[in-house]
Amino acid sequence: MKILLPPSEGKTPATSGSPLDLPELSAPDLNPQRKKVLTALQRVSKRKDALKQLGVGASLSADVERNVSLDSLPCAPALLTYSGVLYEAMGAPDLVADAPTNETLAQRLRSVHVFSALFGQVNGLDPIPAYRLAMKTDLGTLGKLSSWWKPVLAKSFTVDPAEVILDCRSSDYRAAWPGPHEQVVTLGAVKVTGAKRSVVSHWAKYYRGELVGRLLADDRELPANSADLVSRAEESYEVEFTPHAKNRPAALTIILRD
Repeated sequence: MKILLPPSEGKTPATSGSPLDLPELSAPDLNPQRKKVLTALQRVSKRKDALKQLGVGASLSADVERNVSLDSLPCAPALLTYSGVLYEAMGAPDLVADAPTNETLAQRLRSVHVFSALFGQVNGLDPIPAYRLAMKTDLGTLGKLSSWWKPVLAKSFTVDPAEVILDCRSSDYRAAWPGPHEQVVTLGAVKVTGAKRSVVSHWAKYYRGELVGRLLADDRELPANSADLVSRAEESYEVEFTPHAKNRPAALTIILRD
């Protein structure tokens, strides 16, 4: 099983640790592309109109300034660098803390892949710095990053035809690597009030993280197929499952009732 996560917009800078070393990251075939994006991001972040180019407000100017020095800033495991609702609900700090003494858990965290506008994708234990860059950003000569990364990731990020892929990503990151529809199961949540359904983006992030955290911390093997995944989700939630079709992946939906 592979678990695909989006990055968080907010990130927690490491207070100590080694600086970025691309050869230390998983998927080393991506390093030439990672270097290109890093160089382009540093160049854009030095510009007077950097905030506009990166699509962020003045409150994030310090984050953009950090981009200039990304190759010299301390790094931490990806699951600690990314923060926010999903990662908090996942219990990421506890999982990372337990990994050094639990090889099974450590291997599972390496099967968690965070898709990144800067790095393409990294596994949960890859050491990275906190950065500010979104997949929808256009970095000039590279263009929109979701489009730039798509052919690269199509060659690099391969999956076993027998494994199930739990996809917790948002649309921009799914666009960069849609994956085989017959293997991908997207995870979402809806609020149901009577006959009315509504999207709950905040709580969708929360329940995605919570389910992922439960799967990773469980002593049992990770689900081997979509039926196993649905069964495990049903232990904690009311869910609906929509099988894949020719033009879309399967969908697992957590139902939240008033």
